[in-house]
Amino acid sequence: MRSRPETGSIPDAPGSYQFRDAQGRVIYVGKAKSLRSRVASYFGAPEALPPRTRQMVAAADSVEWIEVNNEVEALFLEYNLIKRHRPRFNIRLKDDKSYPFLAVTLDEEWPRAMVMRGAKRRGVRYFGPYAHAYAIRETLDLLLRTFPVRTCTRAKFDRHRRLGRPCLYAHIEKCAAPCVGAVDREAYDALVGELITFLDGDTAPVLDRLEKQMHGAAEALEYERAARLRDQLASVRKVVERQQMVGSREEDLDVVGLVDDPLEASVQVFLVRRGRVVGRRGLVVDKVEDVDPPALVGRLLGQLYGGAAPEDVPREVLVPVEPEDRELHEAFLAAARGSRVRIRVPQRGAKRELLATVTRNAEEAHTRHKLRRASDHNARARALMALQEALGLPEAPLRIECFDVSNLQGTEIVASMVVMEDGLAKRSDYRRFRVRHQQGQDDLAAMEEALTRRFRRYLDERDEGARAGKRFAYPPNLLLVDGGKGQLDVATRVLEELGLEEISVAALAKRFEEVHRPGREAPVRIARDSEALYLLQQVRDEAHRFAVTYHRQLRGKRMTRSVLDDVPGLGPARRKRLLKEHGSVKRLRALTEDELVSLPWLPDRVARALYAALHGEAGSLTKTSPPGSLGPGAGPGEDPAAARPRGAGG
Repeated sequence: MRSRPETGSIPDAPGSYQFRDAQGRVIYVGKAKSLRSRVASYFGAPEALPPRTRQMVAAADSVEWIEVNNEVEALFLEYNLIKRHRPRFNIRLKDDKSYPFLAVTLDEEWPRAMVMRGAKRRGVRYFGPYAHAYAIRETLDLLLRTFPVRTCTRAKFDRHRRLGRPCLYAHIEKCAAPCVGAVDREAYDALVGELITFLDGDTAPVLDRLEKQMHGAAEALEYERAARLRDQLASVRKVVERQQMVGSREEDLDVVGLVDDPLEASVQVFLVRRGRVVGRRGLVVDKVEDVDPPALVGRLLGQLYGGAAPEDVPREVLVPVEPEDRELHEAFLAAARGSRVRIRVPQRGAKRELLATVTRNAEEAHTRHKLRRASDHNARARALMALQEALGLPEAPLRIECFDVSNLQGTEIVASMVVMEDGLAKRSDYRRFRVRHQQGQDDLAAMEEALTRRFRRYLDERDEGARAGKRFAYPPNLLLVDGGKGQLDVATRVLEELGLEEISVAALAKRFEEVHRPGREAPVRIARDSEALYLLQQVRDEAHRFAVTYHRQLRGKRMTRSVLDDVPGLGPARRKRLLKEHGSVKRLRALTEDELVSLPWLPDRVARALYAALHGEAGSLTKTSPPGSLGPGAGPGEDPAAARPRGAGG
């Protein structure tokens, strides 16, 4: 390690420390009761360190630290830094699938019940996760008979509100129809509250209420109402029967089952609320740290509950072994929940049996994961090795970047960059470029601009070091361009001009799937059934899909633009008011300049510019950006927000 700090300069206080490599990337985050003693422990004899710790220290270039007030704050800080930087030498939790939740959107005017996946958002109550989305839909379908809250999208809700008539769900009594005012706010909020209470596991009050209402309706000779209540009661009981009862009705706990080997661990978490299993979650842990079981359990608790909402932290957590610093982790969970939390290792009875059940689930998941990973990893490794051999590369192309250009008759010219690491798409590194400096259809010039911008950014960020945003900080082992010899020559010339000749280049032409390499007249012959060619086709097709998607998006925006959009000083509010008062652009064109100027709320300068725009007097307007260029404040043209496309279709 190059920048080793003096021991005396490190504070003897709680905090978090971060090791960085020569490029400024955070490669390890830790916490300590005493930063001085903990950080100094890394600088002893290397042979005394565990192998993976020794590898981390060898890769590190410097170490930094952040001092906090106590150990609980240090644990929260460690979690947040790991989440932010995703260091390569820290244990990483990976969901073995994207689990669906039953969500109630309390942040909406009229809350909605729905199936949701992915990251949680504020203002939404989540229940689950469930193993399958169809299980949520079946459960929700049964509950809507008793709790008729809306399930429609915002667009559908607004459409029926405008029409003044409800959808089919209201007619079959599965929605209270708030869109047409069939239920007041107080009654609807009561329905939502009862649904949340029921999903939280407190089912007895709902069952008792329905049963009393059913008997009351029967005694009052309201047989139709009694029959509806009977059906509602049957639906609710069916949902309750699906939830496995594992403890007393007052118990809220999570059960963590763990099975590991030297490289990975499989984790299963069963969520028990009011004594019933209401959800489960499966994770895989990549053990890049040298940790024993107590330390591993401590890491799991920190990452499982570090960003959890208070209602998602139970009163009790059952674990297979007691974590290091149990009191510290209990204080950490109590801070997240807002009340006391116990961490226990059950020794006997029903909880011990429940932990054994969860551990068996973890064992089965671990076996399935190893079989699946072995199959996938071996296939990817074979493809990368075959590609290295076929193209004569100095090393296996662990990172491949592919570029493609898309346009329609020279308009809305865009380029895409997709990334594949270790044979898998890395969508967080996808980028898209809106070509700025080219008019007309010239794919080679567009390709040159995109490649130049990408690799100049790499050089800038490499020179700037740790302070850079590092959106383009990693060079590829193989640069692939979609096209033939022309595109290959452009890519080779760009790399030579920037002094990056060490990056390997290839071009894949759609016609005959020919692969071209610099310095070779004839294309490289790769067998049609080769895994290497399949890998190249896969990344090329993904680049094409990504470019076409962006091009269609820009073209769609351009086609839906109005002449009003380019009038200086005419913002969204003024455009909306103009159209509201006059109905259409056609009617606005019928107005004279004096009539537009006479509008009391429209400035004279804007009114005259509007008249000029409506009547094609371009000289009177402020000059706008040419087609294909970026507007003000658009940055360098790279859009990381587009790096998470839905699906990977070709």
